[in-house]
Amino acid sequence: QVQLVESGGGLVQAGGSLRLLCAASGLTFDSYAMGWFRQVPGKGREFVAAISRNGYSTTNANSVKGRFTTSRDNAKNTVYLQMNSLKPEDTAVYYCAAGATYRSGYVPRERDYDYWGQGTQVTVSS
Repeated sequence: QVQLVESGGGLVQAGGSLRLLCAASGLTFDSYAMGWFRQVPGKGREFVAAISRNGYSTTNANSVKGRFTTSRDNAKNTVYLQMNSLKPEDTAVYYCAAGATYRSGYVPRERDYDYWGQGTQVTVSS
């Protein structure tokens, strides 16, 4: 079965950095676009970043542009989210997701993804 397992979350001070990893198994990884979403209690999941199947194209939410970067290593079936200059408002559970397509300039929604990880908590203290 398909599994997406996030890791790398934790507690960090404002201005710090974290790198999240999402290890995929049970699917042909380079056939899937990947995405990152986040969620805080009482709200729906918010798009953070997306990356195309070959890793050449990415899309970031306006709220994280210039601070977060997503990349992937198809040989390792892993996608990364490098988060720099973290702010308290970045505190959330972060999820990775796998979907069929990536479209340049399009902001993905949850429904565009078929598989989801269990999430990893990121807490940014002020």
